[in-house]
Amino acid sequence: MKRAKVLIGNVLAGILTEDDMGYEFRYDSEFLKSDKAEAVSLTLPLTEKVYRDKVLFPFFDGLIPEGWLLDIAEQSWKISARDRFSLLLACCKDSIGNISIIPEKEMEVADE
Repeated sequence: MKRAKVLIGNVLAGILTEDDMGYEFRYDSEFLKSDKAEAVSLTLPLTEKVYRDKVLFPFFDGLIPEGWLLDIAEQSWKISARDRFSLLLACCKDSIGNISIIPEKEMEVADE
């Protein structure tokens, strides 16, 4: 199972997970209680329910580079273009906009 923390700015907004069943996105309960809570995407409105799908949610898939940048990412990290979650983890720590995708293990190391 692969897990990533989804940040808005520097605030934990939720957890994105990939397993054998597909993908899951869940907003952090503390984030939902916050007066600064905002949806990661219009397609993923704020809710306590868990979003599940067999394919990577279009919003997150759209953060992955395309074209020659994707080619560079594939070659540099030896990641297949079909492994969308691994590409998301490798390429979207500092993506355009205020959303960051941080591999959960890296976040724990940074917190220590």
